[in-house]
Amino acid sequence: MVLRSSNILLTNTKSNMGKKLRILGKHLSLLFACILMTPMLICGCSHFNGGFETKSSFIEANDFFSQGNYKASLSKYQQIIEKYPTAGERALFEMGIIYAHPGNGQKDYQKSLECFHKLIKDYPGSEYKKDSELMIFNVNNVIVKDQTIATQQAQIEALRQDVQRRGNENITLQKKIEALEQEVRSKENEHIKLQKEIFVIPKEPADKILIEKKERLLTLISKGKVLKTYKIALGGNPNGPKERQGDNKTPEGTYVIDSRNRDSNYHQSLHISYPNEKDKKRAKQLGVSPGGDIMVHGLKNGFSWVGNLHTEVDWTKGCIAVTDEEIEEIDRLAPNGTIVEIRP
Repeated sequence: MVLRSSNILLTNTKSNMGKKLRILGKHLSLLFACILMTPMLICGCSHFNGGFETKSSFIEANDFFSQGNYKASLSKYQQIIEKYPTAGERALFEMGIIYAHPGNGQKDYQKSLECFHKLIKDYPGSEYKKDSELMIFNVNNVIVKDQTIATQQAQIEALRQDVQRRGNENITLQKKIEALEQEVRSKENEHIKLQKEIFVIPKEPADKILIEKKERLLTLISKGKVLKTYKIALGGNPNGPKERQGDNKTPEGTYVIDSRNRDSNYHQSLHISYPNEKDKKRAKQLGVSPGGDIMVHGLKNGFSWVGNLHTEVDWTKGCIAVTDEEIEEIDRLAPNGTIVEIRP
């Protein structure tokens, strides 16, 4: 009877351990994919200035990427490098991203690093240089994390084998496994709850958009009542008000939504009426152009899968960025004429 009970306990332990390995493995993979993908939006609001044929080639390469055909996308970028050498820096940067992409079943971190190193070496004055240096740092981090995961998985496997050997001595180990499973379930429940909160769509329109730069928050307000709050990313130089064109600062002051673009390069965008009279006066005193084209917009086309991870970095040229789902919601709730208050 004692031997039979031991066998039953051991069988249940094996089943639970297998389940635990699958769940924990899935969540670790997601975690480190997030670590890698966050910097990919650093390319921000830069614009493509190549000829029509070059631009068409990039669009074709990006379409392959969006379809998950990474091999074809890489081949197209290689053709761009050979046919349009002046566009080589951008093609190398895009190839480096694809080689490291978590959805690429044949991802090769070494080739990714080679692309970024070649870009830095061959194009020392490139606008992609800093982005490439950051990607090199993050890819190396992911390599280290992958090694850590492999070590932890080996430890888990050793633990499972130890449970098999110990039989009746597995009670303590089983409790540890159950505690890990409970922690994973708790995180899943938190994630589900957060998703539900994100996609609760208010019915009444907003009459004010409050943007708090320090807190990185955008809040929709109707008749003094908060409708919804969103995490945001700002310009790459976020501290202080925008003073001149090209300073990568997000403005501060009171404006309105004066137009919108539902076919934007950043999914959708709402145009903010910057510069106001105060902004123009300050720029005139400084003898500079105040700049313009300040938007609330979504993610760069082709990068919607990044989701909320984009808020880990201030990556725009002075705009306010949210996810694609969020800009669609804001677009529905904030008509033209909505007041926009941007606080420090």
